[in-house]
Amino acid sequence: MKYYLIVGEPSGDLHGSKLIAGLKRADSAASFRFWGGDLMAEAGGAENLVKHYRETSFFGFAQVLRNLGTIRRQFAECKADIAAYKPDVLILIDYPGFNLKMARWAHEQGIKVFYYIAPKAWAWKEWRVKQIRKWVDRLYIIFPFEQQWFGERGIEPIFCGNPLSDDIALHRQQLPAREEFLQENGLDDRPIVALLAGSRASEIKANLPNMVALSKRFPDYQFIVTAVPWLDKRLYEEHLAGSEVRYLCHKTQQTLALSEAAVVTSGTATLETALMGIPEMVLFRIPKLYEVLRPYVLKIPWVSLVNINMNREVVREMVCAKFRLEEAEAELRSILVGGEKREQMLADFAELQALIGGPGASERFAQAMVQDLQH
Repeated sequence: MKYYLIVGEPSGDLHGSKLIAGLKRADSAASFRFWGGDLMAEAGGAENLVKHYRETSFFGFAQVLRNLGTIRRQFAECKADIAAYKPDVLILIDYPGFNLKMARWAHEQGIKVFYYIAPKAWAWKEWRVKQIRKWVDRLYIIFPFEQQWFGERGIEPIFCGNPLSDDIALHRQQLPAREEFLQENGLDDRPIVALLAGSRASEIKANLPNMVALSKRFPDYQFIVTAVPWLDKRLYEEHLAGSEVRYLCHKTQQTLALSEAAVVTSGTATLETALMGIPEMVLFRIPKLYEVLRPYVLKIPWVSLVNINMNREVVREMVCAKFRLEEAEAELRSILVGGEKREQMLADFAELQALIGGPGASERFAQAMVQDLQH
């Protein structure tokens, strides 16, 4: 069968690559064409990569407004390419601003539409549920609580686990010994606290200065910011100047695995940290206006995927406009070895792992998709 996939950011590229690998195993005659990134190109063939997500990622109202002409051209290019390829199914991965519009067009053309990794309509923009009901043939979800949420709104989604478990299991097999990691990266023997400051420039600017300030309260620990390769190193260095925080790029899971605790922004990183069994706190600075509007815009009481999935506060969320250093220091101390919250948090993480499910999710999703197409 012929599969056309669309992703628009690095996380989608990762999940898309694993899905392609699963589809190849489930369907020996599978062929692919996609908008994605390097990982999908490696899994599905570089010759089948139509557009890289670096050319299509526009975040925030202002950025979208500045690039409206480019976005319109990309919609036209994408439609023309899909029409020429004539796929058996269009698989949309997250990236709802673009992908829901493509879902509508494909539905109108009579092309079967699968949506993998649902838009977070349970957090904001609930009206997207109506679009999914109208234009998507099958919704595949990666969070267990979404089964009930979408079910109550007239959609029967498919849950096969979370592909993050696959990624963590793969990296766990390749982890270096602690001594090797320390020596290779010029680190000393003090316990490590990982800083996951975000994957976008705006997140680094908002969160890293506060994380650096927090690190100065813990001279007996070495703090490492886990950088992402698509952001310029100078962006990090600007905020690390005058501190002892170390910069390591593209080594998030290796750093986390050897960390005693982590300070994390919201997003997928909170779930990744928890599934690796590393106690964490969430630190995210938002503009004052967002803080005021949050109760009216956000439909849920939490921002971290750990708390959302567990439906209770497992990890502390300090999501606010004004950073409170003493409060953050007390919270971090409570989850370090000997801290009063550490053991309960580890027990909660074990419960979360059971809820999310073990490795093999990408394979299970691929098998479910192929079976659906065959019937």
